[in-house]
Amino acid sequence: MEQKIRWGIIGLGGIAHKFANDLNLVDGAEITAVASRSMDKAAVFAKQYQAKHAFGSYKDLFECDEVDVVYIATPHTGHKEWSIMAMEHGKHVLCEKPMGIDRSDIETMIAVAGKHQVFLMEALWSRFNPSIRKAKAMVDAGEIGPLGYLHADFAFYALDRPEEGRLLNPDLGGGSLLDIGIYPVFLSYLLLGMPETIKSSSKFYKTGVEIQTSMIFDYPKAQAILYSGLTSESKMEAEISGSTGSIFLNGQWHIAQGYSLKKGKQIDAVELPTPGNGYTYEIEEVNSCLRKGKLQSDLWSHQNSLDLAELLETIRVQNGIKFPFEQ
Repeated sequence: MEQKIRWGIIGLGGIAHKFANDLNLVDGAEITAVASRSMDKAAVFAKQYQAKHAFGSYKDLFECDEVDVVYIATPHTGHKEWSIMAMEHGKHVLCEKPMGIDRSDIETMIAVAGKHQVFLMEALWSRFNPSIRKAKAMVDAGEIGPLGYLHADFAFYALDRPEEGRLLNPDLGGGSLLDIGIYPVFLSYLLLGMPETIKSSSKFYKTGVEIQTSMIFDYPKAQAILYSGLTSESKMEAEISGSTGSIFLNGQWHIAQGYSLKKGKQIDAVELPTPGNGYTYEIEEVNSCLRKGKLQSDLWSHQNSLDLAELLETIRVQNGIKFPFEQ
């Protein structure tokens, strides 16, 4: 029987709970260790998801010989530091998106991964969603003709949340762009590549974080209209239109459970439900790469993360989105 890939998780907030639930659904993977700055929190989390070890510090988990790969689920501002520390302890890393606050962070992280010959991937789970993978395959195969238009948004109301929390706190890299705007930007990049030019506009909250950003990505023969916001909900559907047809990713499109293909008056709806919370595909990709001895994924490579960070950085510079720790 093939030995299971042994996972550690640090940063035991909401997303870590969803991820841990899905880890337990994946054959060939097991949660060996979890860590929080609160030992009590780690112990409760470990019991809930049947992890063998609970630690009251991230460093203790990195030093555990029974961990192969670490999932970094801390706030954005800790991604670079904790990923590097994990890799310096010889651990493979799946780091929650955005992998770094800016492109230079990611360059440093990739260099450390290369030095220690460990796997590193940004946890952009939507890349592995079956509906999104199918949409890309159809676009690449020319099933709807050359793309001319793409629309994707991601929005929910968050202005009633605590100002010291992750979304509205500038000291934690808050705002809509890095947290949820990354998804529409990713979809445009995945299907159309790097744009020739970007036009964007942002609005800000009293704490100083950006809470609305609209973007136009200009390509030689296409435009992408993208949006992220914390001031209201949106349909969160994605439309991918070419000269001979359109693909619609069902809302919430970043975790799509299916899609529709429209050609002329004919519409074919396809259901592709995902197990658990939708993280199993990402986990299986990491496991597959590790078993093959690969240091990066072909589906979401180091270069993909660098390109995505460059796009986000361009938008931030255009709109003066800067965090106190960057001054």
